[in-house]
Order: sequence, then C-alpha cells, then structure tokens
Amino acid sequence: MPFISTKTNVTVSKEKEIQLKERLGQAITIIPGKSESWLMLAIEGDVPMYFRGDDSQPTAFIEVKIYGGASSEIYGRMTKELTGIYRDILGVAPDHMYIRYFGSDDWGWNGNNF
Repeated sequence: MPFISTKTNVTVSKEKEIQLKERLGQAITIIPGKSESWLMLAIEGDVPMYFRGDDSQPTAFIEVKIYGGASSEIYGRMTKELTGIYRDILGVAPDHMYIRYFGSDDWGWNGNNF
C-alpha cells in the first residue's frame, strides 16, 4: 500500500505526469515488498511554494507513505532515486526538495484494515 504525494510549484504537463508515474512505479520497488500494482499517486503542480523565502526556483515536497516500514538504508536509496527523478523530469534541484517517509501498520482498503 504505497502512496506517493507530490506538491511542486512546477507546471506538470500530462507528459511529465506520465513520466513521473512510470519512474515512480519503478522506484517504489526499492522498498521491499512494494510494487506499482498497489501504488497510488497524487501529483499537484503549480502549488505556490517558498523555499528559503524564495518562490522563483523549482521546488517540491514529496511524501512517501507505506504499509509497514523500511530501514533508513532503504529510505536513503529511495531518496537518491527520487531526487534523480524529480531533477530529470521537473528540473527540481536536490537542494530544493524535501522527501518525507511515513510507515504505518494501520491501513484500510476495500472496507477492511490490513
């Protein structure tokens, strides 16, 4: 049950959205037991964002939420991959994005909890 939420001040065209979907679908497999078949994404572009008091540079905030958890080493590998994805597709410099990870054993789906 992974969910990746993206907020960015960059305009995200349909083409860029599809590129993100494809690359994030591959990246989620870095986390053991996770795959694109359960991945949900939310991509919000053109969000007013300030970083260090400045709104003139491409900026992004990414949240990765998963059922269960993973080690710091795995999250580190994921951060490296995500940093490259958002740099390549949206032009966000690594020092202009935050990535936050959340793990939880309390997830509901299809009227029940896992």
